[in-house]
Amino acid sequence: MEEIRATEIMAAAGARELRDNDVIVVGLGLPQVAAVLAKRTHAPGLTSLLEIGVVNMNPVDTPVGLADSRIFYRSTCWSGFLDILGMNLHRGIVDVGFLGALEVDRFGNINTTLLKEAPGKVRYINGSSGGNDVASLAKRVIIIMRHEKRKLPMALAHLTSPGFVGGKSRREMGLRGEGPHRVVTNMAILGFDPETHAASLLSLHPGIRVEEVVANTGFPLRVPKEVAVTPLPTPEELRLLREEIDPQRAYLG
Repeated sequence: MEEIRATEIMAAAGARELRDNDVIVVGLGLPQVAAVLAKRTHAPGLTSLLEIGVVNMNPVDTPVGLADSRIFYRSTCWSGFLDILGMNLHRGIVDVGFLGALEVDRFGNINTTLLKEAPGKVRYINGSSGGNDVASLAKRVIIIMRHEKRKLPMALAHLTSPGFVGGKSRREMGLRGEGPHRVVTNMAILGFDPETHAASLLSLHPGIRVEEVVANTGFPLRVPKEVAVTPLPTPEELRLLREEIDPQRAYLG
């Protein structure tokens, strides 16, 4: 069998964090791939919402952006931002926010706005869109991203979407939900300590060592004495990913 890629492990791991009958607001890219995988395996009752107003998309071809009309193929509803963010997220019925990130700090705060480059210079990216609403109001938040020291810094270049700001409780900050739940990377899965709200290592992907993860993390990472190994995708999950969900490898690479 073809070698299993890190992106395939990430997609399968992200899918397993979703539960049957969850209502989720999902971003494009690997979050969307993971959501479709979950729905076609263990979570057939999953309801996926895209912030532009698309509900339960089931595209034949992998869409490459929110403006790609293939994204709403076979969807059960196509409305708009106000419906998804207002009538669903703000009303409190969204179980999971599934997001990507430019940067994530040790308290699960997210930057999707800008990156600092040369001294005094910044490069602006997309910004929040619905990310701040999702991070602030969803019952739990899952983040998926590459594991690099510059992307997991001690301090964000900009705080776009809150996790546990300064290690404070969500209730203390007036935010809804449990906040950041998991960070799925190409090396490991991180969780957050219920007391300190700081990131901790939950599992290593096969072939990855603890030392590699620590060296590629820009903040102190809690590492337990025994670290689990992330399960590989099953043969059926691999078939779905490669043949049905993203056969062109738009997001799986």
